[in-house]
Amino acid sequence: MRLSRSWQAGVLAFGILAFTAVPAAAQDRGVEHSPDRGPGDGEGPFERLIIRGATIIDGTGAPPQGPMDIVIEGNRIVAIRSVGTPGVPIREQGRPGGATRELDAHGMYVFPGFVDLHGHQGGSSQGTPAEYVHKLWMGHGVTTVRDPGSGNGVEWTLEESRRSANNEIVAPRLFVYVRPGSGWDEGPVNTADQARAYVRWAADQGVDGFKLGSYDPEVMAALIDEAKQHGLGTQAHLGQMGVARMNVLDAARMGLGSMEHWYGLPEALFNDRTVQDFPYDYNYNNEYHRFGQAGRLWRQAAEPFSDHWNSVMNELLELGFVLDPTMTIYEASRDVMRAREAEWHADYTLPSLDRFYTPSRTSHGSYWFAWTTQDEIEWKNNFRIWMSFLNEYKNRGGRVCTGSDSGFIYKLYGFDYIRELELLQEAGFHPLEVFRSATLCGAETLYEPKGVPIEFGVLRPGMLADLAIVEENPVHNLKVLYGTGAVFLNDETGEVERRGGVKYTIKDGIIYDAEALRADVRRIVEEAKTREANVSSSSEANQ
Repeated sequence: MRLSRSWQAGVLAFGILAFTAVPAAAQDRGVEHSPDRGPGDGEGPFERLIIRGATIIDGTGAPPQGPMDIVIEGNRIVAIRSVGTPGVPIREQGRPGGATRELDAHGMYVFPGFVDLHGHQGGSSQGTPAEYVHKLWMGHGVTTVRDPGSGNGVEWTLEESRRSANNEIVAPRLFVYVRPGSGWDEGPVNTADQARAYVRWAADQGVDGFKLGSYDPEVMAALIDEAKQHGLGTQAHLGQMGVARMNVLDAARMGLGSMEHWYGLPEALFNDRTVQDFPYDYNYNNEYHRFGQAGRLWRQAAEPFSDHWNSVMNELLELGFVLDPTMTIYEASRDVMRAREAEWHADYTLPSLDRFYTPSRTSHGSYWFAWTTQDEIEWKNNFRIWMSFLNEYKNRGGRVCTGSDSGFIYKLYGFDYIRELELLQEAGFHPLEVFRSATLCGAETLYEPKGVPIEFGVLRPGMLADLAIVEENPVHNLKVLYGTGAVFLNDETGEVERRGGVKYTIKDGIIYDAEALRADVRRIVEEAKTREANVSSSSEANQ
């Protein structure tokens, strides 16, 4: 088996750049595997775990229901039973019994574990170890992640996926999607024959699918077709260097499963042009040009609800195409101060990651060296049009899922996954539709290429026991899902307090104290700050 343990990208694995495989000698090799799960990392699984008295949000869009008892045997839900009505004592008669472990969830809310369809597992350029990333996800109820491109290398990512599946590490379930050319020693994928050969090779390694970029049409067609023949999924970021020949509609007609971000969609909606209205001095490698002009792209597309806009939407719906917008990763473009000053950075953002975010011409996504008020205004308008498409796509029966793409542009793992949920609500989604996007939608997208039924994403008997529990009502206020909680005024004491944060994350029937996971992250950050302070002091002393 010919594999590399390292980065395969010619650029950072943000998912917004076109991808080119590079020789192994030029690749980054710096990310360590997550440490083995210790005896204090989670309880279970149990012969018979019963979660008592919860209000459930089942992930389908159905309203909350409770009180309910949820019975889990091993790593599967075996029963969900109503045990009364709100405001009166629970009926003890007929409640499920025989528990080897009970979890009191009276007054709490239980929902399927979240699915992040665009999650990078850290990187040495940002100084973000896998443990840090995994615990931030799990500490926010994220129990499944699609790694879009195996930025740490195919072998590394497959090994983490295997260890997570066996619960050897504290981590979400990991679905491994790879970039064509990644991990093998046959060179770049530039022809249809090479594309098919790579897909066959990757399938033999055990990957789940492919993250595609700006490929020539014949290469893209071969990648998608060969992937389908092997029951593997496809997602794509159709970047500006290739979108003139391959927009979202072109790729969807070839059978592409889902799009990342939104590149390629406005281009499919052009009426009076075939390429974006680039300024004459535009240079894609100048990230201020790239992101500044991206914020002016949606207004070049067809008007919402116009004939062309409707035609493109309806064809994408007929093709069963999935949108994974990752709005959160672009939010700093419309308000950089908000993203930069987010309250969680102080305790949860590593100093190396904070430095990576700061204005730079070389760090990807750090394009603030020339950012203006007008750029933010353009991005705010961009979001409004983009959101109208997403909301209507959902209203017409389309699948709009959730991904975060954190680790860039002031966006932090876990925390900014929750921010993506808020942005969907801003787009017009009812909070229950948001929960469906964050759970069932992601599960369907991951399992559909495999041709097998989903195993998580909805609360039903027979499903894997991947759940999250929070003490406050997240339908009323999504902010209670943040690891820092939400601010409330206690009318009895007159004191301002924080309430919320996921209390328990359950994966494979194993109960994790979500606050303990977040405390581990705070410890990792504090230790990193202490090390850097000691190095600085030592350096000053030696001068």
